Order: sequence, then structure tokens, then C-alpha cells
Amino acid sequence: MSRPVRVRPRAALVLVLASAAGLAAFFWPLFVPAQPEAVARTADAPLIFVGLLPVLVAVMVAELTGGGLDTKAVAMLGVLSAINAALRPLGAGTAGIETVFFLLVLAGRVFGPGFGFLLGSTSLFASALLTAGVGPWLPFQMLAASWVGLGAGLLPRRPRGRLEVAMLAGYAAVSAYAYGFCMNMWFWPFSPAADTQLSYVPGAPLAENLHRFVLFTATTSSLGWDTGRAVTNGAAVAVLGAAVLATLRRAARRAAFDAPVDFTTDPMHIRTPRPSPPAP
Repeated sequence: MSRPVRVRPRAALVLVLASAAGLAAFFWPLFVPAQPEAVARTADAPLIFVGLLPVLVAVMVAELTGGGLDTKAVAMLGVLSAINAALRPLGAGTAGIETVFFLLVLAGRVFGPGFGFLLGSTSLFASALLTAGVGPWLPFQMLAASWVGLGAGLLPRRPRGRLEVAMLAGYAAVSAYAYGFCMNMWFWPFSPAADTQLSYVPGAPLAENLHRFVLFTATTSSLGWDTGRAVTNGAAVAVLGAAVLATLRRAARRAAFDAPVDFTTDPMHIRTPRPSPPAP
């Protein structure tokens, strides 16, 4: 089954470049020494946010001009972003419960990677405005959530039925840990912590700091918050995934995304009478 919203080559290039820049924004302290700060990323977070907005616009423009998105798909993006923003306060991150990723994974699966990337950013941005969650962490949350939606759209297309739901439930759980891994990196190198085996060491070799970061994530995040998020996402997809997938696909069929427009047919079905042949 083809995706209702296909990624065109121009949009794919923008997604690759945006993801590469996002990875650099997260993980540069592993290569360049970073210094502790009272509030992490207060200096570069505004710059990353300002840089992220043109990237989202570029993805949108590339999709629109390439034919991957149309006005109906943009409207669907707005509706799903609003629903996700409304769902997020239900969990509010308590014990790692995050309800925003459930719909993001399913929508990315149905509408494709480009749509999922945009939905991840717009959902987190809208929910931050609703929950007063605007801060230096926001651009990093938007990037990490965009990768969750992007990955869901890149999963193999062949599985259907129970196998598809099982695949998406597993992806939802794994992506929850990946999201936590990335979000730990946004503040870990800047934490003014004591010198322990879990602390960041400015200027240390990549392998050493990466080892310390993995230990930090496993002991402070993966065994608690990330597991709660993984269980919530996986269970929600397993229980409600089939019904939501069917609903989203039905909406996509009725919207007829990227349907060719035929101007040769008279929409009013009015037949023009033929002139009568001349009398003999």
C-alpha cells in the first residue's frame, strides 16, 4: 500500500540535512568541551529554535512544491497536532507517561516520514504552549519527537493486521527509550554535578564520555521514566492501534491526498446539444 503523503526527493534531502544538524545540536559536547551551566543550553537553545523553524518551513515548502503535500494534508497536520497537544496534558510526564507519542507513531505510519517529522515538531510546540512548557528544552523535544514520527514512517510497509500492530507497538516502546536517550544529552554535559562515574568530563575522549553517558541514562532514566513511556506507548498502540490506523486510513482515502485533478470532465455533467444537420 502506498503512502497517502509521499516524500519527494527534495523533501528527503531537507529531512536528511535537518536530521544531521539536529544530531550535531544534541551531541556536539561529545566532541567539543562544554562547560557547566546553571540552566543547561540557555545560550544555544534560542539559536537552535530559530534554526529549527526555517527547517520546518523548508520541509513544508519542499513537500508542497513537490506535490507530496496538498491543502488537505496540511489541514490534517493541523488537526492531528491539535489532538496531540490536547492529549499530552493527560499524562503530563508523570512517571514517564507520555500520551503524545501514541498518535504520533500511528500517524507517521499512515501518512509517511515527512508528515511524521512535521507532526512531531508541531505537536510538541503546540503542547508546550498549552502546558507552559516553553524553555531551553523545547527545540530539543521538537527534534526528538520529529525523529519518532520520521522513524514510524520509514518502517517496512508490507506488514498488515496483527503483525503491523505488533511492529508498531515494538517501535513505540523502542522509540520511547531513544527519545529519552536524546533528551538526556540536551542537559547532561552542562550539569554542575560532582565528579562521579556518571559525570561529563570536558575534553575527555569520545569513548569515555559516551560510556559515562550510557551509564547515566541507564541508571537515572531508562529504568524509570523511559520505561514508563515505553510501556504507555507500546500498550496504547497494542490496544488501540488497529482502530486508529483504520480511522486514519479511511480519512486519507476520503481526502484523496495527491489525487490528480481532471479538468477535461464537465463537473455539472451538462451536455452541449449538437447542431442539427442542414436540411437536404
